[in-house]
Amino acid sequence: MTADADSLPGYLAERCAWIDAALEAALPAETVLPASLHRAMRYSIFAGGKRLRPVLLLAACEAVGGDPRAALPAACAVEMVHTYSLVHDDLPAMDDDDFRRGRPTSHRVFGEATAILAGDGLLTQAFIQLSNGDYPPELAVKLVGILAHAIGSQGMVGGQVADMEAEGREVELPLVEYIHAHKTGALLLACVQLGALVGGADEEALRALTRYGEAAGLAFQIADDILDVTGTLEEIGKDAGSDQARNKATFPAVLGVEAARRRAGELQQLALDAIRPLGERARPLAAIADYIVDRTR
Repeated sequence: MTADADSLPGYLAERCAWIDAALEAALPAETVLPASLHRAMRYSIFAGGKRLRPVLLLAACEAVGGDPRAALPAACAVEMVHTYSLVHDDLPAMDDDDFRRGRPTSHRVFGEATAILAGDGLLTQAFIQLSNGDYPPELAVKLVGILAHAIGSQGMVGGQVADMEAEGREVELPLVEYIHAHKTGALLLACVQLGALVGGADEEALRALTRYGEAAGLAFQIADDILDVTGTLEEIGKDAGSDQARNKATFPAVLGVEAARRRAGELQQLALDAIRPLGERARPLAAIADYIVDRTR
């Protein structure tokens, strides 16, 4: 971690300030036509949140010796993708949530049609960011491919479909793992891989960070599952207990809360072991892996 941010809260605050400034510059102003659409896009992007995905991307870039500021366009892209997914996930046709990040959801404020289009706009803007990142053409193509694969039918969108189809059914652990690895884990893994590539990672470092991303991504969703059972609206920024109310396929539902915690702890250790060869530069990644799991305790 940097000398002026020698703790995880300080590191997160510093990197979030970079990311927010970059997002502010990247998104059309609210006064740009169509103003209602741009208001809705900015409402969801700047609704708060920990910016964990773009911070992971910057930390992965640093872990291989890269300049994290060079990774800001890619970091903005993944935050736009993540926010689009939340806007659509909250819609009445899917989870029908009233709150996100402690504020009314986009469709509650702007209406369903505008919320859908705001999500579409954010998704498209993400790829504009990657194309505007001043990356070498060969690298830019690779970044676009990784992100697109992570969020498509064999990644996040596919995981969302499997999640919806599993509601109200008796499910086994392998299906829950599939849902989590795709709906949530795929984008988190992509963040780590994108940051590593922008930072110039060699094959060995990329493999290590891929193992970290796979473990941390699954641990993150298990922690979210646990918080849905044990947390409050104030703590998690969205309706608590919604997974249970919909009988969703979650780790606590299949294993129970304590076994789910143990599984998250095992994944936490796998993530830490994966990045140990990267040494001191990977300290932020290690701190993030600890944070992901420890927030449930």
